[in-house]
Amino acid sequence: MTRHLAAPECRVGQALTHFHQLDPQTRERLFLHPPTPFADTDPRDRLAVALGATLYVPGNRPDLAETITRRCDEGVMSMVIDLEDAVADDQVDVALAGAVDALDRLAGTPTAGMLLFVRVRTASEIRAIAATLGPGVTALTGFVVPKFTAATGAESLAAVAEASEALGKDLYVMPVLESPVLAYREARDTELQSIATLLAAHRQRVLAVRVGATDMCGLFGIRRDRDLTIYDVRVVSDVIASIVNYLGRMDGTGFVITGPVWEYFADHERMFRPQLRETPFAEHDAVRFRQQLVSRDLDGLLREIALDHANGIQGKTVIHPSHVAPVHALATVTHEEYHDAIDVLGGDAGGVLASGYGNKMNELKPHRDWAQRVVLRASVFGVTNQGVTFVDVLTALAAR
Repeated sequence: MTRHLAAPECRVGQALTHFHQLDPQTRERLFLHPPTPFADTDPRDRLAVALGATLYVPGNRPDLAETITRRCDEGVMSMVIDLEDAVADDQVDVALAGAVDALDRLAGTPTAGMLLFVRVRTASEIRAIAATLGPGVTALTGFVVPKFTAATGAESLAAVAEASEALGKDLYVMPVLESPVLAYREARDTELQSIATLLAAHRQRVLAVRVGATDMCGLFGIRRDRDLTIYDVRVVSDVIASIVNYLGRMDGTGFVITGPVWEYFADHERMFRPQLRETPFAEHDAVRFRQQLVSRDLDGLLREIALDHANGIQGKTVIHPSHVAPVHALATVTHEEYHDAIDVLGGDAGGVLASGYGNKMNELKPHRDWAQRVVLRASVFGVTNQGVTFVDVLTALAAR
């Protein structure tokens, strides 16, 4: 059974598509079903998946609008203008004015179709942006609220609701969970229950829940090594598991959870062997490309993305443009995944079917939520042709 992916309705001139930077011939070679356009008027669940790699940029950059446009041309589809950690305390007002100016300048351009957010320090900054923003409202998707807790989050959610009303546009919130009350075991369950209740009351405004692993590592004096993934840091991986458990459920109460940042992007002295097997790259004549990935620490990033997916997490915060392609390449849906998902969704009575690939059993009831998630991701990131792997996609993106 083959189900074709229909493009959703979206505003003319404001829709963008993942992998738009690839030429038509390359897209045809890679994709059985190419990605379809998305816009910030799409259903919330689809838009959350479309985030992909969300790149942070300091709000006080003098060339902010030009930087965002350049990144969009390179394939970045979601960005956060940062007024918090990336900006010194005495530069916050300058950064806030720069964010408003950049959004106003991007209005009416193709770049306004990106998913653009502002990370604020306080609820008052949300109100200040709403009071000064002009045509840039068409480019603004919402706000990122760092250090979100049940005690402080309600004010920020209320401020975004006020901003939405004042600007005449529904704006989203992405809370970042990274505070001590979550990291410390004795308070975590109570706090997550309270956060779940608070976010449920604002469900249509919450686009995704982000995880701030760097702050949580700092609470224990830890900076994870580039040879390790965040899942090797047990005090933090335990928090991530709890966040997914409370907030990532597929029973209608959950949200899309996005993965924490990967900090590294340069050569270094290695303690452990590279984490990328040679075989997939040898099969695709990309051995030298594998060596380049290893030299830039992207083998660790690829492993962490795979573990994100295995733990129910979609998308990822990134701080360097080189991290975007790996996140997006691994977000594509393979020919095998897609057809297994379609088979699962095609049955109503339960039971078990052998995969058309002859290598697994598809259980129609237990795998239904997984299959629905796969088809949703496929509509945004596409379905690769049979035999095409993330290596092919990543190599094509690197050749750009």
